[in-house]
Amino acid sequence: MRSTFLGMVGLWPTPAPISSGRIIDSHARYRGMIAPDPNISTERPVIRQLDDSAINRIAAGEVVERPASAVKELLENAIDAGATRIAIDVADGGKTLIRVTDNGCGIAAEDLPLALSRHATSKIDGTDLLNIHTFGFRGEALPSLGAVGRLTITSRVLPQPGAEMDVFVGKASKVRPAALNAGTIVTLRDLFCATPARLKFLRSDRAEMQAITDVVKRLAMAEPHVQINLNDLSGDAARKLLALDAESGRPEVALPARLSRILGADFTENSVAVDTMREDLHLTGFAALPTYSRGAAIAQFLFVNGRPVKDKLLTGALRAAYFDFLSRDRHPAAVLFIDCDPHLVDVNVHPAKSEVRFRDPGVARGLIVSGLRHALADAGHRASSTVAGATLGAMQPEPTEPRVYQMDRPSLGPRPAPAFAEMPAAFSAQVIEIEDHTPEDLPLGVARGQVHENYIIAQTAGGMVIVDQHAAHERLVYEQLKAQMAASDVPSQALLIPEIIELSETECARLLDLSDDLARLGLGIEPFGGNAIAVRETPAILGECNATAMIRDILDELADQNDSIALQARIEAILSRVACHGSVRSGRRMRGEEMNALLREMEATPHSGQCNHGRPTYVELKLSDIERLFGRT
Repeated sequence: MRSTFLGMVGLWPTPAPISSGRIIDSHARYRGMIAPDPNISTERPVIRQLDDSAINRIAAGEVVERPASAVKELLENAIDAGATRIAIDVADGGKTLIRVTDNGCGIAAEDLPLALSRHATSKIDGTDLLNIHTFGFRGEALPSLGAVGRLTITSRVLPQPGAEMDVFVGKASKVRPAALNAGTIVTLRDLFCATPARLKFLRSDRAEMQAITDVVKRLAMAEPHVQINLNDLSGDAARKLLALDAESGRPEVALPARLSRILGADFTENSVAVDTMREDLHLTGFAALPTYSRGAAIAQFLFVNGRPVKDKLLTGALRAAYFDFLSRDRHPAAVLFIDCDPHLVDVNVHPAKSEVRFRDPGVARGLIVSGLRHALADAGHRASSTVAGATLGAMQPEPTEPRVYQMDRPSLGPRPAPAFAEMPAAFSAQVIEIEDHTPEDLPLGVARGQVHENYIIAQTAGGMVIVDQHAAHERLVYEQLKAQMAASDVPSQALLIPEIIELSETECARLLDLSDDLARLGLGIEPFGGNAIAVRETPAILGECNATAMIRDILDELADQNDSIALQARIEAILSRVACHGSVRSGRRMRGEEMNALLREMEATPHSGQCNHGRPTYVELKLSDIERLFGRT
């Protein structure tokens, strides 16, 4: 009993030592009473001031994660300096050489030492950290680069002579004269030579070069009036990776021209312009049609006050705007700019300045979702033109021998009667009935026939259209069901026994804040004491459902995106299945007036260019493309 009591108060009897001097008592081992770790000092820790070299290397770890980070900082400095021509030279993925040359305002000789000291900048005066109109403002990039590599700055402010200064692993040289026409040249060699352990975490030269190219492209989109060239100097021969001339004209003209050069003409041809405002936020840019989607989120570019950002709130809003048009394995393409008063957004939440924080994040998210949905709705029945290109590619025959044209073929004598002469009378009458119509200027033309009881062939003023009747009608029915649901709240069904769900305090508060929105979607919840909620109603269209699993899904999405579309997605998935069952089935022969009525309804219905899963509902072929297939051009 005595030993038990002593154990309870921690007064264990002294165990017998063994030859090694180690204590083998299990309770002592649990309490850490083993030989002390030789790497941990038993002396009282002393607080000491780090030297400038260590401070700069630590700062470099936050600002310069990889060569692409260095290129970003130097390119932003050049743009802030008012440069209109910028050349970027890189070798070995930026590991051995990064050189940025610009024609900006330059740095005076007497200011070079100050420019290389920490927290020295010409961008702000420190009185207002929110009123920021430049890319840089922290004053950390140049000293951080000089702390981890060999940095040389050559600059000239006209009409003064040029000057140059070196920094190697935090040690700066004296300023010396240098020859330069105007602007600034920043050369960074042997990145991370002062912290060789960082080199082990870099990827291959090719991967690092791809990251640099991506950074340059993003900044080039933000500044279409600046000429930017990117060169790879690795090996014996230089390669020009990007050659972007300065675009002229107003921003609404210069931006699409720059996007065509960077993303290709297909993007601008298959996207819709976005221009909308909500409160004090202005959203502009281009959003691709749902049929011009991607297998990964590699074509999403977001900017806040001209600054490229990778922000979870904004990417989540972009995904929410398209969730009704794309399947889960497809991703939208978009280039979007949000402009606002600098006081409405904080860009100083991360050293790399890639994240932002809006004063009212709900307004920013709603602006993107509603702005994109209205822009896509205005596109009407449009589908991407790349669909036609893929169709034409699939129709190209594989050449096995030289092409022989009709005039080169020998005469085959009398020819048999046309195939349509042997058609059943009913189908012949249908064709004659449709032929009475004229294409006029109808976007989807006039139906001329039906093949394989699923595809409508229509003639347009400049070509032909092939329509998937089932996919098209499925989208039409789906849009009608959504409109009916939007006209009134989603009907709910009361649970005979409310389902009680225990949550954490944060989860409970977050969910109850959305109770009104959930009620409009047919999900009725209310507090049930403590951190529990009671689910009393569920959406009727879902039938019997697992309310606990639904609530957990909504909470997971709230934690990830600060908003939830899980419930709405489930309801609209049900509507999609209902639309599928209620639409024209494949294999049904349609009359001429039915086919034309379907075409007219497609023209009048938003989003009818793609089915409920983002696939095209029709393919348009131009007459010139068709003639090219037959060698008539």
